[in-house]
Amino acid sequence: MASTTRRPSSAADRRAALEKRILSVIEDCLRGGVTYTELSVEQIAKAAGISRSTFYLYFRDKVDVLLRLSGSLKKESYEIAAAWKPTGTDGGVEGLARTYELIMRHYREHAALLAAINEVAAYDPTVREAWRADQDRFADNLVSVLKEEQRAGRTPEGIDPTLAARLVVQGGSQVIAQQVSDGDGTDDPAVARELARSYWYGLFRRPAA
Repeated sequence: MASTTRRPSSAADRRAALEKRILSVIEDCLRGGVTYTELSVEQIAKAAGISRSTFYLYFRDKVDVLLRLSGSLKKESYEIAAAWKPTGTDGGVEGLARTYELIMRHYREHAALLAAINEVAAYDPTVREAWRADQDRFADNLVSVLKEEQRAGRTPEGIDPTLAARLVVQGGSQVIAQQVSDGDGTDDPAVARELARSYWYGLFRRPAA
């Protein structure tokens, strides 16, 4: 007869659970209106129900926390972006618009965190470089897409994939960040649609015969 004894939680499981709780309470604090600069390690530890010494077992400092949070934020948005293909089942300009809208929705759910990242990136080079590295990942994916489209004859050969991808990613990121910061989400579909059209008709249309 199979044993019904539950396997004890491993140290790795406990660590993952505690890290998740710490990251969660930080987002809660940010949503409450506290800026990341004002937020102290003591506040984070108290909200998570742990001691300062326990906090430092899992994180080097507040910057390390923000780096992990921003990494998670970008990972999910990258997965949304990378799932779109020009000729995929949800491709085309409408599919691209839906992709932008999903990214906006994702960032809007974490608007306080996005604001904190922008806040700290303004004065901390580590956070700034990490954010740029994540943007480079988006650009690299788009470079691959553009090159494939050029080989298939669906994107003009005169387009520089590397430069175009950088401009699209940087420009799109700024539009999305501004939209999340300033709007309430009611016009997200319209903004996503226009953003998609501006890139689709410039990059993915078939070249003139």
